[in-house]
Amino acid sequence: MTRISVAILAVALAGCRADGPAATAGAPSNPARAAAPAAGERGGAVKDVPVSDLRLELLKGERGELEPADRNPFQFKPKAPPPAPRPGAPGGRGAPGVIAPPPGPVGPPPPPPITLKYIGVLDTAQGKVAVFRDNGGDVVNGKEGDIIDGRYRLLKIGVESADLAYVDGRGRQTIRLSGQ
Repeated sequence: MTRISVAILAVALAGCRADGPAATAGAPSNPARAAAPAAGERGGAVKDVPVSDLRLELLKGERGELEPADRNPFQFKPKAPPPAPRPGAPGGRGAPGVIAPPPGPVGPPPPPPITLKYIGVLDTAQGKVAVFRDNGGDVVNGKEGDIIDGRYRLLKIGVESADLAYVDGRGRQTIRLSGQ
């Protein structure tokens, strides 16, 4: 058994020849340091670098008590408001101070939304008939151009939507098919 071990060791050593890739020196990781001669090989004078005095006695002294922390990174606080601009300086980032004109007259408020639900369409011999349900649960229907519920005019009937407007022509709205 010992002879076999010695033979294996001899073969392993013979495989690691001196001219193999393991024996070649690779590129240095720090070329500047590799180019500089080693400390013992310097032919010139060694530069003395001043070393500051270490005061180890300060490390052995008494330590004072730590103050409680006034900051909690897990507590939410609102962002501080930006500082108020100076009265004489124009606002903004170098932009000239422009005073906006007062808003013009406000028009009439928009009409309230149409509260009907489009629940389906019927194809009849006379044309398409749209079927709607109002908030009270009543079912109403009509063809294009009809007045529905006394307030709305049916403008267009589509497969998945219907276009309605108030009788006076304002507030056009597309109501999508809800199926309910």
